[in-house]
Amino acid sequence: MKEIKHYINGAYVGSASGRLFDNINPANGRVLSKVHEAGREEVDAAVRAARAALKGPWGKMSVEERTAILHRVADGITARFDEFLEAECLDTGKPRSLASHIDIPRGAANFKVFADLVKNVAAEAFEMATPDGAGALNYAVRRPKGVIGVISPWNLPLLLMTWKVGPALACGNTVVVKPSEETPTTTALLGEVMQQAGVPDGVYNVVHGFGGNSAGAFLTEHPDVDAYTFTGETGTGETIMKAAANGVRQVSLELGGKNAGIVFADCDMDKAIEGTLRSAFANCGQVCLGTERVYVQRPIFDEFVARLKAGAEQLVLGPPDDATSNFGPLISLKHREKVLSYYQKAVEDGATVITGGGVPDMPAELAHGAWVQPTIWTGLKDDSAVVTEEIFGPCCHIRPFDSEEEAVALANSLPYGLASAIWTENVTRAHRVAGQLESGIVWVNSWFLRDLRTAFGGSKQSGIGREGGVHSLEFYTEMKNICVKL
Repeated sequence: MKEIKHYINGAYVGSASGRLFDNINPANGRVLSKVHEAGREEVDAAVRAARAALKGPWGKMSVEERTAILHRVADGITARFDEFLEAECLDTGKPRSLASHIDIPRGAANFKVFADLVKNVAAEAFEMATPDGAGALNYAVRRPKGVIGVISPWNLPLLLMTWKVGPALACGNTVVVKPSEETPTTTALLGEVMQQAGVPDGVYNVVHGFGGNSAGAFLTEHPDVDAYTFTGETGTGETIMKAAANGVRQVSLELGGKNAGIVFADCDMDKAIEGTLRSAFANCGQVCLGTERVYVQRPIFDEFVARLKAGAEQLVLGPPDDATSNFGPLISLKHREKVLSYYQKAVEDGATVITGGGVPDMPAELAHGAWVQPTIWTGLKDDSAVVTEEIFGPCCHIRPFDSEEEAVALANSLPYGLASAIWTENVTRAHRVAGQLESGIVWVNSWFLRDLRTAFGGSKQSGIGREGGVHSLEFYTEMKNICVKL
């Protein structure tokens, strides 16, 4: 059986302990590969290699040399597109149509975008007067932060990992990546691309394992890591923050959400239905930016519910290699247990189940996969756990509202603030409401439309810090002011 090893200092290595864990295909429950679990020895080796690489050829390269290599990394992903696509789909179970359109192209683009950005962003300079009349000149230079610990999630494994690794390397840092134990393959495979592109040994390192008492904890506790970037649930983010406080290491955290969509009566109904269908059910609802709370103005409530129900029931469940399918499984049977517990809770709390609510009947070859039905509820109270807690599954609750003020209050009522969506044809209302919503990103008449130059991150308990564009440079570099007396 295939083994997935760590990538440390330019070589694939196994764990000294010999510990392995199963990488399971969520579509059918079969073991895809055996993954080596890192102990402290492997994490130490990866951090040492990353630290040494800062003083090696990588640290001596010009920006032009470094960014040229990153362009070759992007080209290398594209050249092996089908291989990355196959690995990503097997690990996640997501439809090939989704991964080929979003995951793999964005995985490559993240290197090119930030490579180009770092070459073209100016630093500040100020002339100042001095008592002797000669003056002084202040100017800023950016320097790499150092060794960056990257802890990436399983829902968009390549995309979200390269979203962090791309700007980190463009700025001259080195990285130690701990991918999710659920989706290790593409992160490991990227090591081959790095080698072929000419990335020096030690610049890109990968260690596999779990959180507590495993690779994740060993990495976040390591004193020689200079900063951490993480995407995942809020509880894990809090743990990383606590660990990073020792030594005052910086963190960038994109955390959980319970995102709201607000649908006004003057919306373009076709656009609102199509966008909400994607935001609730794309990637089987396993998208941090997805919509689990939908607030619909009362005059169009019944029509919206009926049309969203029809759309959800037209989704085609199937494995990645089924060209007709557009809806895959959850990431694991364990995660399915969590999602189904909320499905049950909704019924206990008195929800009206508009569609779904259980486990679909699947063919025998898929019967052991992590399948759930796309699900829509109405009728829950605002304090129900189903309405207030992130489920991270293919489901949403739809609630009517009457006034703009009520909609804003409902959307802002939770301690999360990652993303929101507004559907209206009234441009004045769109601007007015968007400005009042407490979330890091607000989409108007769209969803998941991303310009990589813009700030990205959450507010409240949905995260800390911003990445994207110049904001990534602010996290992945130290700004140094140099004052020259003239």
